[in-house]
Amino acid sequence: MDAVGIRLIVGLGNPGPEYAPTRHNVGFWFIDALAQSQAFKAEARFHGELSRLSRRGQDLRLLKPSTYMNHSGRSVAAVSRYFEIPPEQILIAHDELDLPVGTVRLKQGGGHAGHNGLRDTINLLGSRDFWRLRIGIDHPGDRSLVTGYVLGRPSRADALLIEDTLRDVEGVIDDLLDGRFQVAMNRLHRSR
Repeated sequence: MDAVGIRLIVGLGNPGPEYAPTRHNVGFWFIDALAQSQAFKAEARFHGELSRLSRRGQDLRLLKPSTYMNHSGRSVAAVSRYFEIPPEQILIAHDELDLPVGTVRLKQGGGHAGHNGLRDTINLLGSRDFWRLRIGIDHPGDRSLVTGYVLGRPSRADALLIEDTLRDVEGVIDDLLDGRFQVAMNRLHRSR
């Protein structure tokens, strides 16, 4: 039996134009692509920018936390509580060092794997049961280079690969809204 679908999609990133083109902001890239021309509204009580789409007769909320990456959980938890959206109906899109560029993986639950945005979200949401859209950005090869790497811009070729991957994910949004997670995983995981 299919699960209840996604009602909130969160893109993790850092606010401000200086961070917009960086690898760490691929979660924001995804949310912006989904929203297309739909406006976001800054909401102080949610510590972020929120938009609402009606898709297939369902409300879907899109969130970009304005708290900076390391404090993303404050925004996610505020929206979750206010709209009574349980963790199982939340999808968080984030950069993933452990996946090659052009790769995306969908999973539910798990740890934070050193990702501070996920760590804070787990702590403040009080659950690991949310869905994750892991967007591959590759690894710089040495742990000491990670901060500069994630806060840097990808090459033009890598940026195009990431954008292609995000279009693939847009193609499974209806599956996610309907709770057909296995169908979405099968399509995404074999697409590249």
